[in-house]
Amino acid sequence: MGEIVLQILNGLDKGSAYALIALGLTLIFGTLGVVNFAHGALFMLGAFCAVTFNALISYETVTLSETEVTAWGTALEIREPLLQSWFGDFGLWLVDYSVPVSILVAIPVMFLIGVTMERGLIRFFYSRPHAEQILVTFGLAIVLQEIIKKFYGANPIPQPAPESLRGMMDFGVWLGFAEGVVPYPTWRFVYFIFAALIIGGVFAFLRYTTFGMVVRAGMADRETVGLLGIDINKRFTWMFGLAATVAGLAGVMYTPILSPDYHLGMDFLVISFVVVVVGGMGSLPGAVAAGFLLGILQSFASMNEVKSLLPGIDQIIIYLVAVIILLTRPRGLMGRAGVMED
Repeated sequence: MGEIVLQILNGLDKGSAYALIALGLTLIFGTLGVVNFAHGALFMLGAFCAVTFNALISYETVTLSETEVTAWGTALEIREPLLQSWFGDFGLWLVDYSVPVSILVAIPVMFLIGVTMERGLIRFFYSRPHAEQILVTFGLAIVLQEIIKKFYGANPIPQPAPESLRGMMDFGVWLGFAEGVVPYPTWRFVYFIFAALIIGGVFAFLRYTTFGMVVRAGMADRETVGLLGIDINKRFTWMFGLAATVAGLAGVMYTPILSPDYHLGMDFLVISFVVVVVGGMGSLPGAVAAGFLLGILQSFASMNEVKSLLPGIDQIIIYLVAVIILLTRPRGLMGRAGVMED
């Protein structure tokens, strides 16, 4: 039983990343009708917001010790984060919590990137066929990852979680299991909670705010909302910025789990598109549900007992499930009639 709970937890944190990326993809497709293959690159850019922020606040000052010497007789170098010399213990805290604090930087940066991308390129392809949208956004994704590779190199850049959130937590004790039965990485649990808050926030925004209600109405009938004198295109541009921000925040918080490199976005993009299709094109609840479902199934397929019976099943389980679901439910789990059927 403990092993089952552990695999569900493993699937939830992986599914959280799938769900967050798929949520942004569906927001863009549902509002603008654009198949955005550059969305994985937004996840990567968010991760590199955390990398850049950490590099900036970790800048060190170097002084020579007047009393200590090295084995070679030279003065010992004493390195101290610049923020520590400015703010003392608060500076050290900022360096330690650089990943969660970098969210404050990533929100405006990713929103601006999203709006710029939509105004500068995507809007010219609204009325073009989906094949052209896929080609141009896929090309944009390649350009973005090559820019990151140029400035940050090809190797992954590790980002540490805050010291108090590293290591393992005894999750099983909370569920009544004996100690040590369900050990679970603390930061992965933090990531799941973070993803749940972001997903809940996006749904609450769309459901309970006037802005969100107009956007949902525009998703259902864009022309009618436009006839009411509402500038629906402007609101959809902001939704593109929101979708970019969601993807970026998902990337920021994922950096302690998987060290980011320039190819990070592509690794998640393909699976996230499968998630969107399985959930149903244009369905936000479907994208989230499919993200968690496929994450959990992938986790169970990664168990040694399963792989010994079906070698390689963990690599194909997501695509296998997608085929089965699309054969039985061609519109996906929660897809609507008329979406992507032309």
